[in-house]
Amino acid sequence: MSRREVGGVPAVENVITETEIEETAGAIASVQTAEGLILWFPGGHADPWNHIEAAMALAVAGRVGEAEAAYQWLMDHQLDDGSWHHYYLADGIEDPKFDANVCAYIATGAWHHYQLTRDGGFLETMWPVVEAAIDWVLDLQTSRGEIVWARHADGTPWSFALLTGSSSTYHSLRCAIAVAEHLGHERPDWELSAGLLGHCVAHVPEAFAPKNRWAMDWYYPVLSGALSPGAAAERVDDQWDTFVMEGKGIRCVSDRPWITAAETSECVMALLTIGRRDTALDLYRWVRHLRRDDGFWFTGIVYPELVSFPGNETSSYTAAAAILAADALSRTTRASGVLLGEGLPHGLDPTESIDADELDFD
Repeated sequence: MSRREVGGVPAVENVITETEIEETAGAIASVQTAEGLILWFPGGHADPWNHIEAAMALAVAGRVGEAEAAYQWLMDHQLDDGSWHHYYLADGIEDPKFDANVCAYIATGAWHHYQLTRDGGFLETMWPVVEAAIDWVLDLQTSRGEIVWARHADGTPWSFALLTGSSSTYHSLRCAIAVAEHLGHERPDWELSAGLLGHCVAHVPEAFAPKNRWAMDWYYPVLSGALSPGAAAERVDDQWDTFVMEGKGIRCVSDRPWITAAETSECVMALLTIGRRDTALDLYRWVRHLRRDDGFWFTGIVYPELVSFPGNETSSYTAAAAILAADALSRTTRASGVLLGEGLPHGLDPTESIDADELDFD
């Protein structure tokens, strides 16, 4: 499929060019195995969530064939119950546990790829993969609404949920409902689950293990679309000074001067969901210097020493986040609004009070 058919290659004026985006996509493709798995870096591991993010970025930059090879890898390696393991190596499994958010993200990837390419055959092919994954994930939803983070390798659920993971899962569930609706499949249980999960993310902070020092716990509820516009803006403002290093980017944790390009790129998209494009553009501009001339992006940098961390690491997921943020900022492709939640169903209204006792999820 040509670049014209997917809407062109993103560029952000005076920040990053189409050629630079294409070079960064080439960097991602260089760590993809012959089977289609996209590693974090040469010789490193991979996880399905970041693998899908990298596939979305490849497709946005016109590399649809490589992206579809990545989705084929997921189809080939999905387990019979709908899940994937947490970490893979090029030649096997590194971490056999199962992460709910990681498994749910296939719905986001499938809907993004369809919006980009308008390839109905692809979406039909992905439907059983998405359906099985989402059903597996929702087996980890509590009656209160949160999604338990993971299962051990033997299938035993972990004892807690994470706000970032549940927020991302909420967005993925919205994408899954969109896939189902487009293909004519009714999934009212998914709609109930989405509403309950969104309500929990927005209104029940005690449902989640405390991870307040992590920036993702700050902006992911905003990026997910679970919060009302007013609550989202208030959340951004309340912790802006905690996580933003002015002129530099987003701290990955609140108590360290570590700026990460992936978290900054994701926060760019979170800001776009509440209409703060100028501020989002500033953030993207600040972190642009983490891009190397060969297209790779450093994972992070420590201030004031200006030392990259982990030492000289360039990661495919970081490059992918930078491409997807550029697309969201420039509104280049047909898929540029997917990660912003545009056009996605919410299920039940996440801002309404829900009587969980009336819904049987256990």
